[in-house]
Amino acid sequence: MWKDGLMTMASGSDLRANARAQALVAAFERAGYARVEPAILQPAEPFLDLSGEDIRSRMFLTTDSQGREFCLRPDFTIPVSRDYLASPDAGRAVGFSYLGPLFRDRAQHPAEFLQAGVESFGRTDTAAADAETIALGLEAAQHYGLTAPDIRLGDVGLFSALVAALDLAPAWKRRLVKDFNRKADLAQDLERLTLGAGNGKSDYQGVLAALAGSEPKAARALVTDLLSIAGITAVGGRSVGEIADRFLEQAALGASASLPADKRALVERFLAIAGNPDEAAAELRSLAKDIGSALTPALDLFENRTGFLAARGIDVRRIRFASAFGRGLDYYTGLVFELHDSKVTGPLVAGGRYDGLLSRLGAAQPIPAVGFSAWIERLERAGGGR
Repeated sequence: MWKDGLMTMASGSDLRANARAQALVAAFERAGYARVEPAILQPAEPFLDLSGEDIRSRMFLTTDSQGREFCLRPDFTIPVSRDYLASPDAGRAVGFSYLGPLFRDRAQHPAEFLQAGVESFGRTDTAAADAETIALGLEAAQHYGLTAPDIRLGDVGLFSALVAALDLAPAWKRRLVKDFNRKADLAQDLERLTLGAGNGKSDYQGVLAALAGSEPKAARALVTDLLSIAGITAVGGRSVGEIADRFLEQAALGASASLPADKRALVERFLAIAGNPDEAAAELRSLAKDIGSALTPALDLFENRTGFLAARGIDVRRIRFASAFGRGLDYYTGLVFELHDSKVTGPLVAGGRYDGLLSRLGAAQPIPAVGFSAWIERLERAGGGR
């Protein structure tokens, strides 16, 4: 049964639209974010390719009669982005809001849960759009009676700029940025680079070395054919093509590469920076003197964003920024943030900037995008039903 864009399941998981959640989305609409309702059943491939391990490992998958893989909607960002690209508004600056159920395996918690949120596409005033997104997230918390949540802030763009300045192969730069959200993996990457990528050779290192010097399309075709001959069709939700791509990435990473100790020290110095945005900016400017101009554009954006937050009346001294802070989604490219409350485990509101996602979903030209989601059940608990 459907009501106000929500589905009440016969299983007993009650997703009736409560008045408070509906009022929250109505506030988003008044702010200029038109309400949308993406389909619950979604093609699985975009989530498997783009979301990151945190969502991939907890998706509910199914296959249709033609062998196509689908999933129950595990998040809103990708479905709203796909619908935007398929609409007449594609490429234009527009914003959308939503309220509805998501589906993920959450161990001790119900697999079906409610989220609201906003997604903003096409705005080129990046710092202002970021600040508006954080402000709307804070208003969502205030809507539930939470006037002073903990504000945690990070910026993937700063780390990406730092990595871009390192003298490393493109495959290693991609690897470091990808592992930014997985601290143990990132530390392992840095250790491997410091020792030299050729150390710790596997039993099939010779095969990887041969593939690393091959023509990319031919190498991928060879690996794909070998997997198909072996009868492998998918592993862990990944297609044969994806498995081949990961194998070839290992070949590229296995090529000779190293990170001098002084450069690793710069990376670790960057990852240790924390404080409010003004304090962090001062430390980042000091670090930038030892790196060159690579950090300047990302740092300028960071400081402009702080200015827009202050202009909106947000006390930036309350914000806890950390250069090492990230979220478990692979598509973020810039701002990341979360709002927390001590009474609830997990973020109440979380989001960030994902400027590369729409191109990866098929957009002919890059389209800037930023947004957040709010966990309704957590906001209700943290707010005590006020």
